[in-house]
Amino acid sequence: MSRELDSIMRPQTIAIIGASSRPGTIGNEIMSRLIEYKFAGMIYPINPKSDKICGFTAYKSVLDVPEKVDLAVIAVGRDHVMPVVDQCNEKNIKGIVVISAGFKETGSEGAELEQQLLKKVQEYGMRMVGPNCLGVINTADGIKMDASFADALPLAGNTAFTSQSGALGAAILNISKDLNLGVSQFVSIGNAADITAETLLDYWKEDDNTEQVLLYTESIADPQEFSRLAKEITRKKPVVAIKAGRSAAGASAASSHTGSLAGADLAADALLKQCGVIRVNSVKEMFDVAQSFANCTIPEGKRVAIMTNAGGPGIMATDAICEHGLEIAQLTEETKEYMRSYLAEAASVKNPVDMIASAPLDHYQKTLKALIDDKNVDAIMVIYLPLMNLDPMDVSKVVMEIKEQYPKKPIIGVMMAKNDFFNRINKIETNIPFYQYPETAANAMSKLYAQRKWLDRPEGKLPSFNVDKNKAKEIISKALNEGRSQLTTLESIDVLEAYGIRSCKYAFATNADEATTEANKIGYPVVMKITSTKISHKTEIGGVIVGINSEEQLRNEYSALLDRLKEKGLEDALDGVIVQEMVKGEREMVCGVATDPQYGHLMMFGLGGIFVETLKDVAFRVNPVTDIDVKEMVRSVKAYKLLEGARGEIAAKIDQVEETMLRLSQLVNDFSFIKELDINPLKISDKTGEGIAVDGRIEVEFDKAKQALEKSSVSTGSIPK
Repeated sequence: MSRELDSIMRPQTIAIIGASSRPGTIGNEIMSRLIEYKFAGMIYPINPKSDKICGFTAYKSVLDVPEKVDLAVIAVGRDHVMPVVDQCNEKNIKGIVVISAGFKETGSEGAELEQQLLKKVQEYGMRMVGPNCLGVINTADGIKMDASFADALPLAGNTAFTSQSGALGAAILNISKDLNLGVSQFVSIGNAADITAETLLDYWKEDDNTEQVLLYTESIADPQEFSRLAKEITRKKPVVAIKAGRSAAGASAASSHTGSLAGADLAADALLKQCGVIRVNSVKEMFDVAQSFANCTIPEGKRVAIMTNAGGPGIMATDAICEHGLEIAQLTEETKEYMRSYLAEAASVKNPVDMIASAPLDHYQKTLKALIDDKNVDAIMVIYLPLMNLDPMDVSKVVMEIKEQYPKKPIIGVMMAKNDFFNRINKIETNIPFYQYPETAANAMSKLYAQRKWLDRPEGKLPSFNVDKNKAKEIISKALNEGRSQLTTLESIDVLEAYGIRSCKYAFATNADEATTEANKIGYPVVMKITSTKISHKTEIGGVIVGINSEEQLRNEYSALLDRLKEKGLEDALDGVIVQEMVKGEREMVCGVATDPQYGHLMMFGLGGIFVETLKDVAFRVNPVTDIDVKEMVRSVKAYKLLEGARGEIAAKIDQVEETMLRLSQLVNDFSFIKELDINPLKISDKTGEGIAVDGRIEVEFDKAKQALEKSSVSTGSIPK
């Protein structure tokens, strides 16, 4: 673990610059919390107008403090921040927390000032939290630091939390206390000019007091760095994140299928999946999941046993468990036989185990132990409805006693009781999470299993294929020299073939005679498609004709195509036609690449053809993708069932389909200026099961492409004409 944040998170001396005796000021609030939480080190209030603050000797300047200072918490007006930072440097202070607001959150002037502040911090070799933040907390013994102005003093625990939003951070600290969820460290990063969420992931990776990380972020400034660090920490401890901002603004401007389906939130979601971060959609869900990780071990598998005193909630729990991708455990005959020996005759020993309403406390003890001992059970949900005068607190205490004796298997409690129960249970130390509804518990269980899947998941490889990169470069250069960023269909297919992507047999023709000659070589039936530098979507003008079975039919279709173009005033837009073998196959998939301005290239796979934008059965990942990423993409779409083969169809060659995606990934890695790319459809052959590209579309970013290829040509000594 990097120790450079220790001056901020583990200080022995803190200077509060802007400290105050006046209640209601931030400087007073921070002083009060440090004192009330019993900070283990020395506190030095700094205020040029005071001699004493909160019983502590005050100093006119941080330079007047006689001792070494580890951390400066700065709570002064914006215009005073710069000279204060200069003084901190003169005092050799290496950690600062800038509470002060008025920086980039206020507009361009504030943003410029923030850049100047960051430049100073970097020049001085400091690390900075903020500006515009709530502060920092470390509950560890020997530190006991609450250098924030949040309302509630934190409970000590094993959960670290960071937030871009100070107000939300304060609310979450309050909620965590109400739920009895202890905090190890808290950092409000504010504008995150220097220390970011990525910095903290790296720091908390090796922190012994932190067993899980909660993250609220509105943006991921450096996706590649976030991915690298998140992959490291999630292999050791779970990271649960709220990523705010679900707008897909800007996606509507994209012209390809992939581009129109992609959006900023899809990119963020894909990135979080790829690095093992568990994404949640609300603060409530974050706490539901955090309670499970704080109190449960990671299950070995997804087989869940349910024990209940009422049938209805057991059925509801079963539905929820299955909907979240878990399984209902098949109990062994030995387990069922043992439960029959003491449960009432009306009870059901089939999972879910319904002990019926009259079940006494000892039935909870015996049944829970039996399920723990069952080799077919990975996790257990205990459901209780307040019936027959049993106090839910008594039931919960019995369950926690058993958990204390048998800590290895995760146990989650569902107490469908009044809020009074939760008010009471949250005031005592617990070793299992308790929820009010089975659906909430099932969701929390699914996140525990998601962590197990991530821990068991291979890291994946980035394969490299033998390709004809020079051929692809020549094709793209030709388009650029003609002033085009959009490759024709023929050029796009030629690029795909250069990268070893299986395409159907094809030929180019500029008139009906040439088209029939090429069709006769390929063999009927054939498909005829227009190729044009001016028309993107061929189907909209009837530019794709399938099922041509003879020379006569081809000539007639060619003539009809010219008529349609003439009617639309597009007769001059026709460059020619592509004549292709007609691949027989009802299953049509789509592969594609879109470019997000922040996340870079997004790879897409899913159900293609005419359904791509209506059903939206697609999966995204941020490039570069590994072989494991691609396997997950292909298997995550509903259309995967079609690839497996149904109603006697031959199964698709899944490995070859996955290789197509990996070759596409290599293509956009080699030519990073590719803006959008579609293979739609990637048709699955009824005959061989191969995925065959029968259409392609590639668009590049013109200026970037021109610059990159010219630079490449200079380095190799050949300049494209």
